[in-house]
Amino acid sequence: MIVEDLALLRDGLTRMLSDNDCEVIAAVDEPDAFLDAIDADRPDVAIVDVRLPPTFNDEGVRAAIEARRRHPGLPVLILSQYVEQTYAAELLADGDGGVGYLLKDRVANVADFVDAVRRVAGGGMALDPEAVSQLMTPKASDDSFADLTEREKEALDLMAQGRSNKAIAAEMFVTEGAIEKHISRIFDKLDLPPSSEDHRRVLAVLNYLRTG
Repeated sequence: MIVEDLALLRDGLTRMLSDNDCEVIAAVDEPDAFLDAIDADRPDVAIVDVRLPPTFNDEGVRAAIEARRRHPGLPVLILSQYVEQTYAAELLADGDGGVGYLLKDRVANVADFVDAVRRVAGGGMALDPEAVSQLMTPKASDDSFADLTEREKEALDLMAQGRSNKAIAAEMFVTEGAIEKHISRIFDKLDLPPSSEDHRRVLAVLNYLRTG
């Protein structure tokens, strides 16, 4: 499902996804139509512009948060013209995975964009690298993050971009086993014990966002 007020971009996204074996079940241009469509036919993933009518402020992300309240776990990929920290953090706040935050410039790279859509639809995360670099600089006063090594911070940064352990290992030129150890130490240092009710990868990223 696509929620975008600009007809040209909405049509372009529809054609792009259709050309890459994705079925677009609805393409709407305002929040109420989005929520009605979600209630009528829940999609595998909703792609939502941050700024929608009538004020073009934050209606899109507010509608996305409301949609996830009504339908817990609904995968949502937010598109934004600029990096806006509040929106990214609030969307992640329920810790339920299946979320993404991309700058609209990334749509031009079809393969990467479609990969992000599929990743979010599968319950993973897709955070724009530029957004991550701006949002995820730990405060020096935060003792938890000060305890992380540079390699652990690098692993967490890549985790925030929605990378799997295998992809993180390839990026950092180490084994998957080494990445598993890095992530285990990250969880320990951030005081995130194993839990059947919490998604520790999402909570680690959310806590890191909040330090920015």
